[in-house]
Amino acid sequence: MGVLVDSQKEGFGSSWRGLKNLVRRKQVDCAHTKRLDNHQLAKELTIPHLIAVGVGSTIGAGVYILVGAVAREHSGPALTMCFLIAGIAAALSAFCYAELASRCPSAGSAYHYSYICVGEGVAWLVGWALILEYTIGGSAVARGISPNLALLFGGENSLPTFLARQHFPGLDVMVDPCAAALVLIVTGFLCLGIKESALAQGIATAVNVFAMLFVIIAGGYLGFKTGWTGYEVPTGYFPFGVDGMLAGSATVFFSYIGFDTVASTAEEAKNPKRDLPLGIALSLSICCCLYMLVSIVIVGLVPYYAMDPDTPISSAFASNGMQWAAYIITVGAVTALISTLMGSILPQPRILMAMARDGLLPSFFLDVNKHTQVPVNSTLATGIVASILAFFMDVSQLAGMVSVGTLLAFTMVAVSVLILRYVPPDEVPLPLSLQESIDSYKLRHNSDAQMINGENPAKSPGDPCLPLLGEKNVAVDCTVVEKLEALSSFTAGTLDEENRRKIAGWTIMLICVGAFMLTFAASNLWFSSLIRFTLCGAGGLLLLSGLVILTCIDQDDERHNFGHAGGFICPFVPLLPISCILINVYLLINLEVATWVRVSVWLMVGVLIYIFYGRRHSSLLNAIYVPKAHVDEIYRSSGAIL
Repeated sequence: MGVLVDSQKEGFGSSWRGLKNLVRRKQVDCAHTKRLDNHQLAKELTIPHLIAVGVGSTIGAGVYILVGAVAREHSGPALTMCFLIAGIAAALSAFCYAELASRCPSAGSAYHYSYICVGEGVAWLVGWALILEYTIGGSAVARGISPNLALLFGGENSLPTFLARQHFPGLDVMVDPCAAALVLIVTGFLCLGIKESALAQGIATAVNVFAMLFVIIAGGYLGFKTGWTGYEVPTGYFPFGVDGMLAGSATVFFSYIGFDTVASTAEEAKNPKRDLPLGIALSLSICCCLYMLVSIVIVGLVPYYAMDPDTPISSAFASNGMQWAAYIITVGAVTALISTLMGSILPQPRILMAMARDGLLPSFFLDVNKHTQVPVNSTLATGIVASILAFFMDVSQLAGMVSVGTLLAFTMVAVSVLILRYVPPDEVPLPLSLQESIDSYKLRHNSDAQMINGENPAKSPGDPCLPLLGEKNVAVDCTVVEKLEALSSFTAGTLDEENRRKIAGWTIMLICVGAFMLTFAASNLWFSSLIRFTLCGAGGLLLLSGLVILTCIDQDDERHNFGHAGGFICPFVPLLPISCILINVYLLINLEVATWVRVSVWLMVGVLIYIFYGRRHSSLLNAIYVPKAHVDEIYRSSGAIL
């Protein structure tokens, strides 16, 4: 490896440089970069704030409906096991997020991690998919609030006229002024400051949790009173078999989406190394416990085949003479939706700001208010677009698109953990303004290298050679044999490390290919048996071989110094990230074809924007890549303050 590598000047033509642009990687935020960046967010969040954000973003009103549909169609009384299995699967991604969030605590979440570990092209697609997720997700949640609010006021048409839904037959559009107004109100809260918005989200989350605790306590009382009739069914605990339970787990897995919002606030955490992993772990644990306890109670009150698929919890209490409980449950659903709406809009401005920092989006999204330290322009733009969609469009048909961004982000975060452990970036991009210092350092380094190898033309053959490091008056007799042995040892060590990195890099790529082959073949029943078994066998072999190879070879020593060292370390690497990749790719493959068609159109628009704007304005466009070991010395020689 050379001392300096300029990725923009040493390509093999413009097409090769274009391909290299897709894999160029940025540096983890450090003292050098932060001093040049005046767009920093306020560090206000503590563990309680992060838990409020995580739980509020995760527990939506879906749990009040989902339990009925999954129990009737997939799991039966084994609904609790579905939530447990889905919670364990979500925890795999949470472990990966926890390590990367503590090592790279900056805005941008999965986009930021992908840019550091994988490359600019993949990071752009992840960020672009997340923009779609949060926009559609926020609009869909807002459209679900007004019907629940109407129930609180007495019925479907009980809202005031200026807030009620109106249908325009000529345009065949159902407008929802209440949804649009709520999005704008939430946007206003988010503009006040991260601490204030986290407090508001915490209040809404607390009301929702109290409603769920009411369901658990009151439902438990009714269950003991009636003898838990829901579990006394002739079909047993697994009426749909293990396959049905696993299908139910795949369905309820999406009820755990939201804990990644905690990672998007990494730059605003006071102590990211400690608080982010705890915030992610505790919020996911709380959600899993609440889901399981609610499912235990509801399945026990009513036999699964008698559940109302639309209002399972309210109908379960009504069948036991507690019709008034529907009001408490509706309040919980409304506050859950409001909290989830805040959790949907909160991350997107930070992703827009992170992409604008990197030059991939216009600097308009980069502005941070001096008083509130919030990305105001990005927040307002997000809120306005989401409110327009919530007002005019019935986004229920587009709701499946939300899952693509999340699952793609989960997959790339797991891949990033493998890259960080086995092939972390060993070169750092420096700005073109340091060209003079880099050239000067390169001359000194080459001169010292020539002295070690005895190639200094100014030195006579009989003179002793001076060491690169050490006192100037200490002479060392360097015989030809000693120099050759030292050079051979150094070369062998370098080659061994280079080979290890190559093997690890190719193995990670083949693991991704194997996961795709296995899940694609297993999910497509229209393949012939021979093709399915062949593809499944090949994919499984690649996965198993990759697991064995990564387990046998050493992890990179630089992983201990990568990013902000000393934070959370993901356990069971490489098994845990590989399992995470397999689960998320399986869920991606099993999304509807119509969803993939819509998402593909959105991604193609993103590709065009990247080609014509992002790659030409990237902050890494003229970056000079140098080995990580030389960065501090170059900054010192340039006179930069560390």
